[in-house]
Amino acid sequence: MTEQSHNQEVSRRKFVAAGSMTMGALAATAPMSMAWAAGDDRIRVGLIGCGGRGTGAASQALRADDGVVLYAMGDAFSDRLQTSHNHLSNQFNERVDVPEPRRFVGFDAYQQVIDSGVDVVILTTPPHFRPDHFEAAVAGGKHIFMEKPMAVDGPGVRKVLEHAQQARAKGLHVMGGFCWRYNHPNRECYQRIHDGAIGDVVSAHSTYLTAPLGTKPRQDGWSDMEWQLRNWQHFNWLSGDHIAEQACHAIDKINWAKNGQRPTKAIALGGRQMRETPESGNVYDHFSVMYVYEDGSRCFHDCRQMPGCWNDNTEYLIGTKGNCYVNSWGPTQIIEGPNAWEYEGPNPNMYQVEHDELFQAIRGNRDRIDDTEDMMTSTLMSIMGRMSAYSGQQVTWNDAIESTDRLGPATYEMGELPVISVSVPGRAGSWDEWNGTAT
Repeated sequence: MTEQSHNQEVSRRKFVAAGSMTMGALAATAPMSMAWAAGDDRIRVGLIGCGGRGTGAASQALRADDGVVLYAMGDAFSDRLQTSHNHLSNQFNERVDVPEPRRFVGFDAYQQVIDSGVDVVILTTPPHFRPDHFEAAVAGGKHIFMEKPMAVDGPGVRKVLEHAQQARAKGLHVMGGFCWRYNHPNRECYQRIHDGAIGDVVSAHSTYLTAPLGTKPRQDGWSDMEWQLRNWQHFNWLSGDHIAEQACHAIDKINWAKNGQRPTKAIALGGRQMRETPESGNVYDHFSVMYVYEDGSRCFHDCRQMPGCWNDNTEYLIGTKGNCYVNSWGPTQIIEGPNAWEYEGPNPNMYQVEHDELFQAIRGNRDRIDDTEDMMTSTLMSIMGRMSAYSGQQVTWNDAIESTDRLGPATYEMGELPVISVSVPGRAGSWDEWNGTAT
Protein backbone atom coordinates (compact mmCIF):
# COMPACT_ATOMS: atom_id res chain seq x y z
CA MET A 1 0.00 0.00 0.00
CA THR A 2 1.38 3.42 -0.92
CA GLU A 3 1.81 6.09 1.74
CA GLN A 4 -1.06 8.06 0.16
CA SER A 5 -3.31 4.98 0.19
CA HIS A 6 -2.39 4.32 3.80
CA ASN A 7 -3.23 7.88 4.81
CA GLN A 8 -6.56 7.72 3.00
CA GLU A 9 -7.43 4.45 4.75
CA VAL A 10 -6.52 5.91 8.15
CA SER A 11 -8.69 8.92 7.36
CA ARG A 12 -11.59 6.72 6.29
CA ARG A 13 -11.42 4.67 9.48
CA LYS A 14 -11.33 7.75 11.70
CA PHE A 15 -14.34 9.25 9.97
CA VAL A 16 -16.50 6.14 10.18
CA ALA A 17 -15.35 5.57 13.64
CA ALA A 18 -16.58 8.22 15.55
CA GLY A 19 -17.97 4.76 16.61
CA SER A 20 -16.48 1.34 16.38
CA MET A 21 -18.37 -0.20 13.42
CA THR A 22 -18.73 0.65 9.77
CA MET A 23 -21.98 2.16 8.52
CA GLY A 24 -22.90 -1.07 6.77
CA ALA A 25 -22.33 -3.23 9.83
CA LEU A 26 -24.35 -0.90 12.00
CA ALA A 27 -27.23 -0.86 9.53
CA ALA A 28 -27.21 -4.63 9.39
CA THR A 29 -27.38 -5.02 13.16
CA ALA A 30 -29.76 -2.15 13.98
CA PRO A 31 -33.17 -3.13 15.37
CA MET A 32 -36.41 -2.19 13.72
CA SER A 33 -37.55 1.40 14.11
CA MET A 34 -38.92 2.45 17.46
CA ALA A 35 -42.67 3.02 17.31
CA TRP A 36 -44.60 6.05 18.36
CA ALA A 37 -46.76 5.93 21.47
CA ALA A 38 -48.54 2.58 21.71
CA GLY A 39 -52.28 2.73 21.09
CA ASP A 40 -52.12 6.22 19.59
CA ASP A 41 -52.17 6.64 15.83
CA ARG A 42 -50.82 10.17 16.09
CA ILE A 43 -47.17 10.96 15.46
CA ARG A 44 -46.18 13.89 17.67
CA VAL A 45 -43.67 16.30 16.13
CA GLY A 46 -41.51 18.79 17.98
CA LEU A 47 -40.18 21.80 16.07
CA ILE A 48 -36.81 23.11 17.32
CA GLY A 49 -36.03 26.33 15.48
CA CYS A 50 -39.10 28.26 14.30
CA GLY A 51 -37.68 30.41 11.52
CA GLY A 52 -38.68 30.21 7.88
CA ARG A 53 -37.08 26.85 7.16
CA GLY A 54 -38.38 25.31 10.37
CA THR A 55 -41.91 26.52 9.67
CA GLY A 56 -41.68 25.12 6.16
CA ALA A 57 -40.42 21.76 7.40
CA ALA A 58 -43.23 21.56 9.95
CA SER A 59 -45.75 22.26 7.17
CA GLN A 60 -44.30 19.46 5.09
CA ALA A 61 -44.39 17.08 8.05
CA LEU A 62 -48.06 17.86 8.63
CA ARG A 63 -48.87 17.26 4.96
CA ALA A 64 -46.94 13.98 4.88
CA ASP A 65 -49.27 11.97 7.12
CA ASP A 66 -52.81 12.63 8.37
CA GLY A 67 -51.79 11.36 11.79
CA VAL A 68 -49.00 13.89 12.29
CA VAL A 69 -49.62 16.60 14.87
CA LEU A 70 -47.34 19.45 15.81
CA TYR A 71 -47.07 18.92 19.55
CA ALA A 72 -44.29 21.22 20.83
CA MET A 73 -42.25 24.17 19.61
CA GLY A 74 -39.01 25.77 20.74
CA ASP A 75 -36.96 28.78 19.69
CA ALA A 76 -34.53 31.29 21.14
CA PHE A 77 -37.06 34.08 20.55
CA SER A 78 -40.73 34.25 21.48
CA ASP A 79 -41.69 36.49 18.55
CA ARG A 80 -40.35 34.01 16.02
CA LEU A 81 -42.10 31.13 17.74
CA GLN A 82 -45.41 33.00 17.82
CA THR A 83 -45.20 33.97 14.15
CA SER A 84 -44.53 30.35 13.21
CA HIS A 85 -47.34 29.08 15.44
CA ASN A 86 -49.84 31.52 13.96
CA HIS A 87 -48.90 30.59 10.41
CA LEU A 88 -49.12 26.85 11.01
CA SER A 89 -52.36 27.12 13.01
CA ASN A 90 -54.00 29.02 10.17
CA GLN A 91 -53.01 26.25 7.77
CA PHE A 92 -53.65 23.12 9.83
CA ASN A 93 -56.09 24.13 12.59
CA GLU A 94 -56.43 21.47 15.33
CA ARG A 95 -53.45 19.48 14.06
CA VAL A 96 -51.29 22.21 15.57
CA ASP A 97 -51.73 21.08 19.17
CA VAL A 98 -49.24 23.38 20.89
CA PRO A 99 -50.75 25.14 23.90
CA GLU A 100 -48.68 27.68 25.81
CA PRO A 101 -47.12 25.10 28.19
CA ARG A 102 -45.55 23.35 25.19
CA ARG A 103 -44.08 26.53 23.64
CA PHE A 104 -40.54 26.88 24.91
CA VAL A 105 -38.24 29.88 24.57
CA GLY A 106 -34.53 30.19 25.29
CA PHE A 107 -31.29 28.34 24.75
CA ASP A 108 -32.65 25.29 26.60
CA ALA A 109 -35.90 25.18 24.58
CA TYR A 110 -34.59 22.24 22.53
CA GLN A 111 -34.34 20.02 25.59
CA GLN A 112 -37.81 20.99 26.76
CA VAL A 113 -39.25 20.08 23.36
CA ILE A 114 -37.47 16.72 23.42
CA ASP A 115 -38.77 16.04 26.93
CA SER A 116 -42.37 17.05 26.11
CA GLY A 117 -43.54 13.68 24.77
CA VAL A 118 -42.82 14.07 21.06
CA ASP A 119 -41.92 11.17 18.76
CA VAL A 120 -40.05 13.13 16.07
CA VAL A 121 -37.99 16.31 16.19
CA ILE A 122 -37.26 18.78 13.40
CA LEU A 123 -33.86 20.43 13.99
CA THR A 124 -33.79 23.76 12.16
CA THR A 125 -31.91 26.17 14.41
CA PRO A 126 -28.68 27.83 13.20
CA PRO A 127 -26.24 25.02 12.35
CA HIS A 128 -23.85 25.75 15.23
CA PHE A 129 -26.36 24.23 17.64
CA ARG A 130 -27.17 21.15 15.56
CA PRO A 131 -24.67 18.68 17.10
CA ASP A 132 -25.86 19.36 20.68
CA HIS A 133 -29.50 19.15 19.63
CA PHE A 134 -28.85 15.92 17.73
CA GLU A 135 -27.12 14.42 20.75
CA ALA A 136 -30.08 15.27 22.99
CA ALA A 137 -32.63 13.96 20.47
CA VAL A 138 -30.83 10.64 20.16
CA ALA A 139 -30.55 10.34 23.93
CA GLY A 140 -34.30 10.97 24.11
CA GLY A 141 -35.05 8.25 21.54
CA LYS A 142 -36.57 10.59 18.94
CA HIS A 143 -36.68 10.20 15.18
CA ILE A 144 -34.88 13.11 13.59
CA PHE A 145 -35.07 15.44 10.62
CA MET A 146 -32.03 17.72 10.71
CA GLU A 147 -31.35 20.51 8.26
CA LYS A 148 -28.04 21.01 6.51
CA PRO A 149 -25.29 21.59 7.37
CA MET A 150 -25.13 19.26 10.34
CA ALA A 151 -22.19 21.03 12.00
CA VAL A 152 -19.87 24.01 11.46
CA ASP A 153 -16.55 22.55 12.65
CA GLY A 154 -14.63 19.33 13.22
CA PRO A 155 -15.73 18.81 16.84
CA GLY A 156 -19.36 19.16 15.74
CA VAL A 157 -18.91 16.61 12.95
CA ARG A 158 -17.37 14.12 15.36
CA LYS A 159 -20.20 14.59 17.83
CA VAL A 160 -22.86 13.89 15.20
CA LEU A 161 -21.01 10.79 14.01
CA GLU A 162 -20.66 9.49 17.56
CA HIS A 163 -24.33 9.86 18.34
CA ALA A 164 -25.40 8.58 14.93
CA GLN A 165 -24.03 5.22 16.08
CA GLN A 166 -26.37 5.35 19.08
CA ALA A 167 -29.27 6.36 16.82
CA ARG A 168 -28.73 3.23 14.74
CA ALA A 169 -28.55 1.03 17.82
CA LYS A 170 -31.94 2.43 18.85
CA GLY A 171 -33.42 2.01 15.36
CA LEU A 172 -34.07 5.73 14.99
CA HIS A 173 -34.65 7.32 11.60
CA VAL A 174 -32.21 10.15 10.78
CA MET A 175 -32.97 12.22 7.70
CA GLY A 176 -30.69 15.02 6.53
CA GLY A 177 -31.79 18.18 4.78
CA PHE A 178 -29.78 17.64 1.59
CA CYS A 179 -33.04 17.97 -0.28
CA TRP A 180 -31.68 17.48 -3.80
CA ARG A 181 -31.15 13.82 -2.96
CA TYR A 182 -34.94 13.61 -2.72
CA ASN A 183 -35.46 15.38 -6.05
CA HIS A 184 -36.81 12.88 -8.61
CA PRO A 185 -34.91 14.21 -11.67
CA ASN A 186 -31.61 14.28 -9.79
CA ARG A 187 -32.19 10.87 -8.24
CA GLU A 188 -32.62 9.22 -11.62
CA CYS A 189 -29.71 11.15 -13.12
CA TYR A 190 -27.23 10.30 -10.38
CA GLN A 191 -28.39 6.69 -10.26
CA ARG A 192 -27.58 6.40 -13.96
CA ILE A 193 -24.15 7.87 -13.24
CA HIS A 194 -23.59 5.31 -10.48
CA ASP A 195 -24.71 2.59 -12.92
CA GLY A 196 -21.91 3.65 -15.27
CA ALA A 197 -23.70 5.87 -17.81
CA ILE A 198 -20.66 8.16 -18.15
CA GLY A 199 -18.05 5.69 -16.89
CA ASP A 200 -15.79 6.72 -14.04
CA VAL A 201 -16.30 10.31 -12.87
CA VAL A 202 -12.89 11.91 -13.30
CA SER A 203 -13.94 15.50 -12.63
CA ALA A 204 -16.91 17.52 -11.43
CA HIS A 205 -17.63 21.23 -11.21
CA SER A 206 -20.49 22.58 -9.13
CA THR A 207 -21.67 26.14 -8.60
CA TYR A 208 -23.87 28.02 -6.17
CA LEU A 209 -23.79 31.62 -7.37
CA THR A 210 -26.55 33.74 -5.89
CA ALA A 211 -27.44 37.04 -4.23
CA PRO A 212 -26.79 37.78 -0.54
CA LEU A 213 -29.29 36.70 2.08
CA GLY A 214 -31.20 39.38 3.98
CA THR A 215 -29.85 41.08 7.08
CA LYS A 216 -31.53 42.65 10.12
CA PRO A 217 -30.16 45.99 11.36
CA ARG A 218 -29.52 46.13 15.08
CA GLN A 219 -32.40 47.41 17.20
CA ASP A 220 -32.35 49.15 20.57
CA GLY A 221 -32.21 46.63 23.36
CA TRP A 222 -30.59 43.85 21.33
CA SER A 223 -27.52 42.37 22.98
CA ASP A 224 -24.54 41.23 20.92
CA MET A 225 -25.81 37.67 21.09
CA GLU A 226 -29.35 38.52 19.99
CA TRP A 227 -28.10 40.66 17.11
CA GLN A 228 -25.84 37.86 15.87
CA LEU A 229 -28.54 35.21 16.27
CA ARG A 230 -31.00 37.28 14.25
CA ASN A 231 -28.33 37.61 11.52
CA TRP A 232 -27.00 34.10 12.00
CA GLN A 233 -26.21 33.38 8.33
CA HIS A 234 -23.60 36.14 8.43
CA PHE A 235 -21.56 35.01 11.44
CA ASN A 236 -19.25 32.10 10.85
CA TRP A 237 -19.64 30.54 14.28
CA LEU A 238 -23.38 30.20 13.73
CA SER A 239 -23.52 29.31 10.02
CA GLY A 240 -20.11 27.92 9.14
CA ASP A 241 -20.01 30.65 6.43
CA HIS A 242 -22.13 30.45 3.29
CA ILE A 243 -19.99 27.70 1.76
CA ALA A 244 -21.29 25.45 4.54
CA GLU A 245 -24.70 26.95 5.21
CA GLN A 246 -25.92 27.28 1.62
CA ALA A 247 -23.43 26.03 -0.95
CA CYS A 248 -23.09 22.69 0.83
CA HIS A 249 -25.96 21.60 -1.47
CA ALA A 250 -23.66 21.97 -4.48
CA ILE A 251 -20.76 20.32 -2.67
CA ASP A 252 -23.08 17.46 -1.76
CA LYS A 253 -23.66 16.91 -5.48
CA ILE A 254 -19.92 16.42 -5.96
CA ASN A 255 -20.02 13.88 -3.14
CA TRP A 256 -23.06 12.27 -4.78
CA ALA A 257 -21.38 12.09 -8.19
CA LYS A 258 -18.28 10.53 -6.62
CA ASN A 259 -20.57 8.03 -4.82
CA GLY A 260 -19.28 8.91 -1.36
CA GLN A 261 -15.57 8.82 -2.18
CA ARG A 262 -13.88 11.29 0.15
CA PRO A 263 -11.28 13.81 -1.00
CA THR A 264 -7.81 13.61 0.48
CA LYS A 265 -7.45 17.39 0.58
CA ALA A 266 -8.95 20.74 -0.37
CA ILE A 267 -7.22 23.84 -1.74
CA ALA A 268 -9.40 26.96 -1.72
CA LEU A 269 -9.51 30.66 -2.43
CA GLY A 270 -12.00 33.08 -0.93
CA GLY A 271 -12.59 36.55 0.33
CA ARG A 272 -14.95 39.37 1.15
CA GLN A 273 -15.44 42.23 -1.30
CA MET A 274 -19.04 43.43 -1.09
CA ARG A 275 -20.22 42.84 2.46
CA GLU A 276 -20.01 46.17 4.25
CA THR A 277 -22.68 46.66 6.93
CA PRO A 278 -22.09 45.51 10.51
CA GLU A 279 -24.90 42.95 10.32
CA SER A 280 -23.12 41.29 7.39
CA GLY A 281 -20.88 39.87 10.10
CA ASN A 282 -17.59 38.16 9.39
CA VAL A 283 -18.36 35.73 6.57
CA TYR A 284 -16.84 35.76 3.08
CA ASP A 285 -18.85 36.48 -0.05
CA HIS A 286 -17.03 34.11 -2.44
CA PHE A 287 -15.15 30.81 -2.40
CA SER A 288 -13.49 28.60 -4.99
CA VAL A 289 -12.34 25.11 -3.99
CA MET A 290 -10.46 22.25 -5.61
CA TYR A 291 -10.96 18.83 -4.03
CA VAL A 292 -8.21 16.27 -4.71
CA TYR A 293 -8.95 12.54 -4.55
CA GLU A 294 -6.69 9.56 -3.99
CA ASP A 295 -7.23 8.30 -7.55
CA GLY A 296 -5.86 11.59 -8.91
CA SER A 297 -9.22 13.03 -9.91
CA ARG A 298 -10.04 16.62 -9.08
CA CYS A 299 -13.41 18.23 -8.47
CA PHE A 300 -14.15 21.95 -8.31
CA HIS A 301 -16.70 24.13 -6.57
CA ASP A 302 -17.45 27.85 -6.83
CA CYS A 303 -19.92 29.78 -4.69
CA ARG A 304 -20.74 33.45 -4.32
CA GLN A 305 -23.24 35.69 -2.55
CA MET A 306 -23.02 39.04 -4.33
CA PRO A 307 -25.69 41.45 -5.59
CA GLY A 308 -25.99 42.37 -9.25
CA CYS A 309 -24.10 39.32 -10.50
CA TRP A 310 -24.97 36.35 -12.72
CA ASN A 311 -26.57 33.49 -10.78
CA ASP A 312 -25.97 29.81 -11.45
CA ASN A 313 -26.59 26.45 -9.79
CA THR A 314 -25.22 23.74 -12.05
CA GLU A 315 -23.06 20.63 -12.08
CA TYR A 316 -20.78 19.53 -14.90
CA LEU A 317 -19.63 15.93 -14.55
CA ILE A 318 -16.86 14.55 -16.76
CA GLY A 319 -16.61 10.78 -17.15
CA THR A 320 -14.45 8.31 -19.04
CA LYS A 321 -17.41 7.40 -21.30
CA GLY A 322 -19.44 10.61 -21.43
CA ASN A 323 -20.44 13.79 -19.67
CA CYS A 324 -23.42 15.01 -17.63
CA TYR A 325 -24.96 18.45 -17.18
CA VAL A 326 -27.36 19.15 -14.33
CA ASN A 327 -29.21 22.41 -13.75
CA SER A 328 -31.36 21.68 -10.72
CA TRP A 329 -33.09 25.03 -10.95
CA GLY A 330 -34.13 24.20 -14.54
CA PRO A 331 -34.68 21.41 -14.06
CA THR A 332 -32.40 20.00 -16.73
CA GLN A 333 -30.53 16.68 -16.46
CA ILE A 334 -28.65 15.63 -19.61
CA ILE A 335 -26.20 12.79 -20.21
CA GLU A 336 -24.05 13.03 -23.34
CA GLY A 337 -22.21 10.15 -24.95
CA PRO A 338 -23.09 6.55 -25.88
CA ASN A 339 -25.67 6.41 -23.09
CA ALA A 340 -27.32 9.74 -23.99
CA TRP A 341 -30.37 10.56 -21.90
CA GLU A 342 -32.47 13.48 -20.70
CA TYR A 343 -34.92 13.43 -17.81
CA GLU A 344 -38.57 13.81 -18.80
CA GLY A 345 -40.44 12.42 -15.79
CA PRO A 346 -42.33 13.94 -12.85
CA ASN A 347 -40.81 16.51 -10.53
CA PRO A 348 -42.72 16.64 -7.22
CA ASN A 349 -41.71 19.06 -4.47
CA MET A 350 -38.50 17.60 -3.07
CA TYR A 351 -39.07 19.11 0.38
CA GLN A 352 -42.38 17.28 0.57
CA VAL A 353 -40.83 14.05 -0.72
CA GLU A 354 -38.36 14.17 2.18
CA HIS A 355 -41.11 14.21 4.78
CA ASP A 356 -43.37 11.81 2.90
CA GLU A 357 -40.60 9.23 2.96
CA LEU A 358 -39.61 9.94 6.55
CA PHE A 359 -43.10 9.40 7.91
CA GLN A 360 -43.66 6.36 5.71
CA ALA A 361 -40.56 4.88 7.31
CA ILE A 362 -41.74 5.78 10.82
CA ARG A 363 -45.00 4.01 10.04
CA GLY A 364 -42.96 0.96 9.01
CA ASN A 365 -43.88 1.21 5.32
CA ARG A 366 -40.32 1.54 4.01
CA ASP A 367 -36.78 0.77 5.12
CA ARG A 368 -35.13 2.66 7.96
CA ILE A 369 -33.70 6.01 6.89
CA ASP A 370 -30.13 6.84 7.83
CA ASP A 371 -28.61 9.74 5.86
CA THR A 372 -25.72 10.16 8.29
CA GLU A 373 -22.71 9.07 6.24
CA ASP A 374 -23.42 11.12 3.11
CA MET A 375 -24.65 14.18 4.99
CA MET A 376 -21.57 14.27 7.22
CA THR A 377 -19.17 13.72 4.31
CA SER A 378 -20.68 16.68 2.48
CA THR A 379 -20.70 18.79 5.65
CA LEU A 380 -17.02 18.09 6.29
CA MET A 381 -16.12 18.81 2.66
CA SER A 382 -17.74 22.23 3.07
CA ILE A 383 -15.80 22.83 6.28
CA MET A 384 -12.56 21.84 4.52
CA GLY A 385 -13.22 24.46 1.87
CA ARG A 386 -13.77 27.18 4.45
CA MET A 387 -10.71 26.18 6.48
CA SER A 388 -8.51 26.28 3.40
CA ALA A 389 -9.85 29.63 2.16
CA TYR A 390 -9.58 31.27 5.59
CA SER A 391 -6.03 30.04 6.13
CA GLY A 392 -4.59 30.10 2.63
CA GLN A 393 -3.32 26.57 3.26
CA GLN A 394 -4.23 23.20 1.82
CA VAL A 395 -6.39 21.25 4.24
CA THR A 396 -6.42 17.47 4.35
CA TRP A 397 -9.37 15.31 5.32
CA ASN A 398 -7.53 14.45 8.55
CA ASP A 399 -6.93 18.14 9.31
CA ALA A 400 -10.67 18.73 9.21
CA ILE A 401 -11.97 15.61 10.96
CA GLU A 402 -9.32 15.80 13.71
CA SER A 403 -9.53 19.55 14.26
CA THR A 404 -10.10 20.55 17.88
CA ASP A 405 -11.09 24.11 17.01
CA ARG A 406 -14.67 24.75 17.99
CA LEU A 407 -16.37 27.85 16.60
CA GLY A 408 -18.43 29.97 18.97
CA PRO A 409 -18.68 30.84 22.67
CA ALA A 410 -18.33 28.29 25.43
CA THR A 411 -21.63 29.33 27.02
CA TYR A 412 -24.79 30.91 25.69
CA GLU A 413 -26.45 33.98 27.15
CA MET A 414 -28.07 37.13 25.80
CA GLY A 415 -25.15 39.39 26.58
CA GLU A 416 -21.86 40.64 25.21
CA LEU A 417 -20.23 38.68 22.39
CA PRO A 418 -17.50 40.45 20.43
CA VAL A 419 -17.40 39.80 16.69
CA ILE A 420 -14.31 37.91 15.56
CA SER A 421 -12.42 39.68 12.78
CA VAL A 422 -12.75 38.51 9.19
CA SER A 423 -10.09 35.88 8.44
CA VAL A 424 -7.22 36.99 6.20
CA PRO A 425 -5.45 34.15 4.32
CA GLY A 426 -1.78 33.75 5.12
CA ARG A 427 -1.80 36.17 8.03
CA ALA A 428 -2.63 33.80 10.87
CA GLY A 429 -0.44 31.18 12.45
CA SER A 430 -2.85 28.62 13.84
CA TRP A 431 -6.14 26.95 12.98
CA ASP A 432 -7.75 28.91 15.86
CA GLU A 433 -6.98 32.24 14.25
CA TRP A 434 -7.73 31.04 10.74
CA ASN A 435 -11.11 29.71 11.80
CA GLY A 436 -12.08 32.72 13.92
CA THR A 437 -12.23 30.60 17.05
CA ALA A 438 -11.90 32.46 20.35
CA THR A 439 -13.66 30.58 23.11
